[in-house]
Amino acid sequence: MRPDLDHWLADPAICVRHRREADVGEAELWHAARTVRIDETRVLGRLLRWRIPGTPASIPYDELFREPPFAVLEEADGALVSGLVGRIWTLRRDYPLIAGAEGFRSWSTSGTARVVFANWVERTDAGGAALVSETRVRATDREGYVGVSAVRPLVSAFHSLIGREALDIAVRRAQAGAGL
Repeated sequence: MRPDLDHWLADPAICVRHRREADVGEAELWHAARTVRIDETRVLGRLLRWRIPGTPASIPYDELFREPPFAVLEEADGALVSGLVGRIWTLRRDYPLIAGAEGFRSWSTSGTARVVFANWVERTDAGGAALVSETRVRATDREGYVGVSAVRPLVSAFHSLIGREALDIAVRRAQAGAGL
């Protein structure tokens, strides 16, 4: 089930998407994806813990995206959409807490950005499943756009780690559990 991300953040300034296929069912792949821990993703995990201090290394990404500073925006069987707001480009790690989906939708503080993190599984034409991760970033105003522009090179340099580390682990784990 692909969530409607335009509902949460249309016309993003930054959008990165990764997809990995597995020869297993959607439920098996989603279960495996929910077990991937931050400490299993070497570089990605270190970057994340640097940007969000106090994050335990052993926490699964699924749990991370359900706790502050993130807010669950939408959840369905095989899909999770979370949001984060703030000045994502600063070293101050400025991520205000938001009150769920409505707090995210109405966020408009000057000089900040809204970020959507979506992960879901979908059936492939070959009868297996694909794990998809999409991240979208949009500034609230011109000042925020300057900040988002500053973080764009970092996103470009490191976004491939999502697929190479996190999604690949989930696919391998799901296929190993299925005896493939």
